[in-house]
Amino acid sequence: MEMLKDMAVVFIRISTIFPLVLFVTLFMGRRSIAEMPVFDFLVILALGSVVGADIADPKINHVLTGFAILLIGIMQRIFSTMVIRISWFNKMVNFEPVIVIYQGKMIHKNLKKAKYSIDNILQMLRENNIYNETDVHLAVMESNGKLNVLEKTNTPTAPSISYPIIKEGKINKSILTKLKLKESWLQDQLHKENIQLSQIFLATIDDQHILNTTKYNEVENQSLPPIYQ
Repeated sequence: MEMLKDMAVVFIRISTIFPLVLFVTLFMGRRSIAEMPVFDFLVILALGSVVGADIADPKINHVLTGFAILLIGIMQRIFSTMVIRISWFNKMVNFEPVIVIYQGKMIHKNLKKAKYSIDNILQMLRENNIYNETDVHLAVMESNGKLNVLEKTNTPTAPSISYPIIKEGKINKSILTKLKLKESWLQDQLHKENIQLSQIFLATIDDQHILNTTKYNEVENQSLPPIYQ
Protein backbone atom coordinates (compact mmCIF):
# COMPACT_ATOMS: atom_id res chain seq x y z
CA MET A 1 0.00 0.00 0.00
CA GLU A 2 2.84 2.35 0.89
CA MET A 3 4.51 1.60 -2.43
CA LEU A 4 1.34 2.41 -4.37
CA LYS A 5 1.13 5.70 -2.52
CA ASP A 6 4.74 6.53 -3.43
CA MET A 7 4.09 5.57 -7.05
CA ALA A 8 1.10 7.92 -7.14
CA VAL A 9 3.24 10.71 -5.70
CA VAL A 10 5.93 10.11 -8.34
CA PHE A 11 3.28 10.14 -11.10
CA ILE A 12 1.86 13.44 -9.88
CA ARG A 13 5.34 14.95 -9.58
CA ILE A 14 6.27 13.94 -13.11
CA SER A 15 2.96 15.32 -14.42
CA THR A 16 3.60 18.69 -12.78
CA ILE A 17 7.38 19.00 -13.06
CA PHE A 18 7.78 18.37 -16.79
CA PRO A 19 5.46 21.21 -17.90
CA LEU A 20 7.39 23.47 -15.53
CA VAL A 21 10.74 22.36 -16.99
CA LEU A 22 9.35 22.92 -20.50
CA PHE A 23 8.24 26.42 -19.54
CA VAL A 24 11.63 27.25 -18.03
CA THR A 25 13.44 25.87 -21.09
CA LEU A 26 11.33 28.03 -23.41
CA PHE A 27 11.92 30.99 -21.10
CA MET A 28 15.68 30.45 -21.33
CA GLY A 29 15.52 30.80 -25.12
CA ARG A 30 16.30 28.75 -28.19
CA ARG A 31 19.75 27.23 -28.14
CA SER A 32 21.32 24.35 -30.05
CA ILE A 33 22.88 21.69 -27.83
CA ALA A 34 26.00 21.77 -30.02
CA GLU A 35 26.30 25.54 -29.57
CA MET A 36 25.59 25.57 -25.85
CA PRO A 37 27.98 27.71 -23.76
CA VAL A 38 29.56 26.33 -20.60
CA PHE A 39 27.10 28.00 -18.22
CA ASP A 40 24.06 26.79 -20.17
CA PHE A 41 25.45 23.26 -20.05
CA LEU A 42 25.81 23.58 -16.27
CA VAL A 43 22.21 24.83 -16.08
CA ILE A 44 21.00 21.72 -17.90
CA LEU A 45 22.97 19.52 -15.48
CA ALA A 46 21.52 21.39 -12.50
CA LEU A 47 17.97 21.08 -13.82
CA GLY A 48 18.46 17.37 -14.41
CA SER A 49 19.81 16.87 -10.89
CA VAL A 50 16.97 18.81 -9.25
CA VAL A 51 14.25 17.08 -11.27
CA GLY A 52 15.83 13.65 -10.83
CA ALA A 53 16.10 14.05 -7.06
CA ASP A 54 12.50 15.27 -6.82
CA ILE A 55 11.13 12.32 -8.78
CA ALA A 56 13.30 9.69 -7.11
CA ASP A 57 12.64 10.81 -3.53
CA PRO A 58 8.97 11.55 -2.69
CA LYS A 59 10.09 12.97 0.68
CA ILE A 60 11.62 16.03 -1.01
CA ASN A 61 9.41 19.10 -0.83
CA HIS A 62 7.83 19.40 -4.29
CA VAL A 63 7.16 23.13 -3.94
CA LEU A 64 10.83 23.83 -3.20
CA THR A 65 11.79 21.81 -6.28
CA GLY A 66 9.56 24.00 -8.42
CA PHE A 67 11.05 27.12 -6.85
CA ALA A 68 14.57 25.83 -7.54
CA ILE A 69 13.72 25.22 -11.20
CA LEU A 70 12.28 28.71 -11.62
CA LEU A 71 15.30 30.22 -9.87
CA ILE A 72 17.72 28.35 -12.14
CA GLY A 73 15.84 29.61 -15.20
CA ILE A 74 15.91 33.22 -13.98
CA MET A 75 19.63 32.99 -13.17
CA GLN A 76 20.34 31.64 -16.64
CA ARG A 77 18.39 34.48 -18.25
CA ILE A 78 20.31 37.08 -16.22
CA PHE A 79 23.59 35.38 -17.05
CA SER A 80 22.79 35.30 -20.79
CA THR A 81 21.95 39.01 -20.74
CA MET A 82 25.29 39.78 -19.07
CA VAL A 83 27.14 37.68 -21.66
CA ILE A 84 25.49 39.63 -24.50
CA ARG A 85 25.93 43.11 -23.04
CA ILE A 86 29.29 42.88 -21.21
CA SER A 87 32.15 41.86 -23.51
CA TRP A 88 34.75 41.24 -20.78
CA PHE A 89 32.29 39.01 -18.93
CA ASN A 90 31.62 37.06 -22.13
CA LYS A 91 35.35 36.44 -22.60
CA MET A 92 35.74 35.42 -18.97
CA VAL A 93 33.02 32.73 -18.95
CA ASN A 94 33.30 31.38 -22.52
CA PHE A 95 36.11 29.72 -24.44
CA GLU A 96 37.81 32.02 -26.93
CA PRO A 97 38.12 30.88 -30.58
CA VAL A 98 41.59 29.56 -31.33
CA ILE A 99 43.44 29.23 -34.65
CA VAL A 100 44.75 25.66 -34.86
CA ILE A 101 45.94 25.61 -38.50
CA TYR A 102 47.41 28.50 -40.47
CA GLN A 103 48.70 28.22 -44.04
CA GLY A 104 48.74 24.44 -43.87
CA LYS A 105 50.64 24.29 -40.57
CA MET A 106 49.24 23.03 -37.28
CA ILE A 107 49.98 25.28 -34.33
CA HIS A 108 51.26 23.24 -31.41
CA LYS A 109 50.81 25.98 -28.80
CA ASN A 110 47.17 26.59 -29.74
CA LEU A 111 46.31 22.89 -29.90
CA LYS A 112 47.69 22.58 -26.40
CA LYS A 113 45.67 25.62 -25.31
CA ALA A 114 42.46 24.17 -26.78
CA LYS A 115 43.33 20.72 -25.34
CA TYR A 116 43.00 18.98 -28.70
CA SER A 117 45.37 16.39 -30.15
CA ILE A 118 46.65 16.06 -33.70
CA ASP A 119 44.31 13.12 -34.26
CA ASN A 120 41.33 15.19 -33.05
CA ILE A 121 42.07 17.91 -35.61
CA LEU A 122 42.69 15.46 -38.45
CA GLN A 123 39.36 13.80 -37.71
CA MET A 124 37.55 17.15 -37.70
CA LEU A 125 39.20 18.05 -41.01
CA ARG A 126 37.88 14.81 -42.51
CA GLU A 127 34.42 15.75 -41.24
CA ASN A 128 34.87 18.90 -43.35
CA ASN A 129 35.83 16.71 -46.35
CA ILE A 130 39.48 17.78 -46.12
CA TYR A 131 42.07 15.01 -46.18
CA ASN A 132 45.23 17.08 -46.50
CA GLU A 133 46.02 19.79 -43.97
CA THR A 134 48.18 21.60 -46.53
CA ASP A 135 44.96 22.53 -48.37
CA VAL A 136 43.89 24.60 -45.35
CA HIS A 137 44.56 28.33 -45.20
CA LEU A 138 42.92 28.83 -41.81
CA ALA A 139 41.17 26.54 -39.32
CA VAL A 140 39.55 27.99 -36.20
CA MET A 141 38.38 26.03 -33.17
CA GLU A 142 35.26 27.90 -32.10
CA SER A 143 34.07 28.33 -28.52
CA ASN A 144 31.46 25.59 -29.05
CA GLY A 145 34.11 23.05 -30.10
CA LYS A 146 33.30 23.23 -33.82
CA LEU A 147 36.14 23.49 -36.33
CA ASN A 148 35.57 26.08 -39.07
CA VAL A 149 37.89 25.75 -42.06
CA LEU A 150 38.90 28.17 -44.82
CA GLU A 151 40.58 26.33 -47.67
CA LYS A 152 43.32 27.77 -49.84
CA THR A 153 42.16 29.33 -53.08
CA ASN A 154 44.69 27.34 -55.12
CA THR A 155 43.56 23.98 -53.78
CA PRO A 156 43.78 21.35 -56.55
CA THR A 157 40.49 20.03 -57.87
CA ALA A 158 41.69 16.44 -57.55
CA PRO A 159 41.48 15.49 -53.87
CA SER A 160 44.72 14.56 -52.14
CA ILE A 161 45.19 12.54 -48.99
CA SER A 162 47.97 13.13 -46.50
CA TYR A 163 49.18 10.64 -43.92
CA PRO A 164 50.67 11.60 -40.53
CA ILE A 165 54.08 10.00 -40.87
CA ILE A 166 55.60 11.80 -37.87
CA LYS A 167 53.70 12.94 -34.79
CA GLU A 168 55.45 14.71 -31.93
CA GLY A 169 58.87 13.47 -32.98
CA LYS A 170 57.82 9.82 -33.43
CA ILE A 171 57.81 8.04 -36.80
CA ASN A 172 54.72 6.09 -37.79
CA LYS A 173 56.42 3.04 -39.28
CA SER A 174 53.16 1.45 -40.40
CA ILE A 175 52.58 4.33 -42.83
CA LEU A 176 56.11 3.96 -44.17
CA THR A 177 55.39 0.29 -44.80
CA LYS A 178 52.07 0.97 -46.54
CA LEU A 179 53.70 3.58 -48.79
CA LYS A 180 56.62 1.20 -49.44
CA LEU A 181 59.15 3.66 -48.10
CA LYS A 182 62.14 3.11 -45.86
CA GLU A 183 63.04 4.99 -42.72
CA SER A 184 66.37 5.90 -44.30
CA TRP A 185 64.48 7.72 -47.10
CA LEU A 186 62.57 9.73 -44.51
CA GLN A 187 65.76 10.58 -42.63
CA ASP A 188 67.31 11.78 -45.91
CA GLN A 189 64.33 14.05 -46.56
CA LEU A 190 64.63 15.55 -43.09
CA HIS A 191 68.37 16.01 -43.57
CA LYS A 192 67.75 17.91 -46.83
CA GLU A 193 65.46 20.28 -44.93
CA ASN A 194 67.97 20.49 -42.06
CA ILE A 195 65.35 19.35 -39.54
CA GLN A 196 65.91 17.07 -36.57
CA LEU A 197 63.27 14.45 -35.80
CA SER A 198 62.82 15.83 -32.28
CA GLN A 199 61.95 19.27 -33.71
CA ILE A 200 58.92 17.99 -35.62
CA PHE A 201 55.44 18.42 -34.21
CA LEU A 202 53.74 16.96 -37.29
CA ALA A 203 54.92 15.70 -40.66
CA THR A 204 52.55 14.40 -43.29
CA ILE A 205 53.15 12.75 -46.63
CA ASP A 206 50.81 12.43 -49.60
CA ASP A 207 50.48 9.80 -52.31
CA GLN A 208 53.14 11.58 -54.40
CA HIS A 209 55.55 11.24 -51.46
CA ILE A 210 55.61 14.99 -50.89
CA LEU A 211 56.58 15.68 -47.29
CA ASN A 212 55.10 18.57 -45.30
CA THR A 213 56.71 19.24 -41.93
CA THR A 214 55.64 21.48 -39.08
CA LYS A 215 58.05 22.20 -36.26
CA TYR A 216 57.08 22.99 -32.71
CA ASN A 217 56.04 26.66 -32.47
CA GLU A 218 56.88 27.18 -36.15
CA VAL A 219 53.90 29.48 -36.60
CA GLU A 220 54.21 32.24 -34.03
CA ASN A 221 51.02 33.69 -32.60
CA GLN A 222 52.00 37.26 -33.49
CA SER A 223 51.86 36.36 -37.20
CA LEU A 224 48.33 34.99 -36.97
CA PRO A 225 45.30 36.98 -38.14
CA PRO A 226 43.03 38.30 -35.36
CA ILE A 227 39.97 36.22 -34.52
CA TYR A 228 37.11 37.94 -32.73
CA GLN A 229 34.71 36.21 -30.37
